[in-house]
Amino acid sequence: MTMDSPENTPPGLERVPRATLVQLRSFEAVARLGGVGRAARALHLAQPTVSTQIKELATAIGMPLFEPRGRGLALTPHGELLVGTVREIFATWQRFEEQTAELQGLRRGRLRIAAVTTTEYFLPDLLGPFARAHPGIDIELAVENRDQIIARLERNEDELTAMMLPPTHLPLHRWPFLENPLVIICALGHPLTQRKRLKLAQLTHEPLLVREAGSGTRLATHQALDEHGIEWRPRMALGSNEAIKHAVRAGLGLAVLSRHTLGDDPAREGLAVLQVTGFPIRRMWHLVWRRDRALSLPARTLLQDIRSRLGVRTAPAP
Repeated sequence: MTMDSPENTPPGLERVPRATLVQLRSFEAVARLGGVGRAARALHLAQPTVSTQIKELATAIGMPLFEPRGRGLALTPHGELLVGTVREIFATWQRFEEQTAELQGLRRGRLRIAAVTTTEYFLPDLLGPFARAHPGIDIELAVENRDQIIARLERNEDELTAMMLPPTHLPLHRWPFLENPLVIICALGHPLTQRKRLKLAQLTHEPLLVREAGSGTRLATHQALDEHGIEWRPRMALGSNEAIKHAVRAGLGLAVLSRHTLGDDPAREGLAVLQVTGFPIRRMWHLVWRRDRALSLPARTLLQDIRSRLGVRTAPAP
């Protein structure tokens, strides 16, 4: 009996998949983003390269994986089945990487973190000391809006996620680690800055600028308005905190933003924080992770490092 004989083949591996990991990676990106061009940009590949990989994968499987829909692509029934399988494969590989990193302690490994956009004003400062102390740990940080972050949580892509309003439909550990006060800002020199105390209802005649749909800050703003029984329709939606600040500074309206986006002295950016009854809105930043996934040693170490650095009394869940 030779080593190549069927008797030596482990159960379930009688047929080796003809698809490559590179093809599966491109397929998952196209399925998630809805188009070859968007997937190519996300993967930093040429569009023809991704198209070729998808065609080769469909040929290997013998079934069409996508069909045109509008300006994008939609999964066929076979594609729907495959994308779930691919994500299971990637999750298994990710667990393998985490387990090998565990065996090597903190000498080598990878830590995947996702965060909503506003955390970019403080999260790098929290990650920096950990990264310097453990240079063998590669940190992958994905920054998206809240809706996209929730989608990543649903796909179990990351070990840790930093966000303000964790979803309730997923099995998550939630650790509040930092206060996130939301304030109302206007342009420096706006007549409202002369008022020592304002009521929220006195502002609704002013244009309201908000973040794009899917933003946690926008959701928290709507929740606060509902709690006060105030209707204040947005005049304009912008896709980033910096765009909001530029528009407010230009006199286009008022906005609700995290105090973390403003630095120590908002006046240096031509902005002022209004004194409004009921504000700041008191929210917390949370680090969350799925209950159905054991944290790696790098992730556990980072949580303890943040707790020590910020002096947080509550401990992360085990």
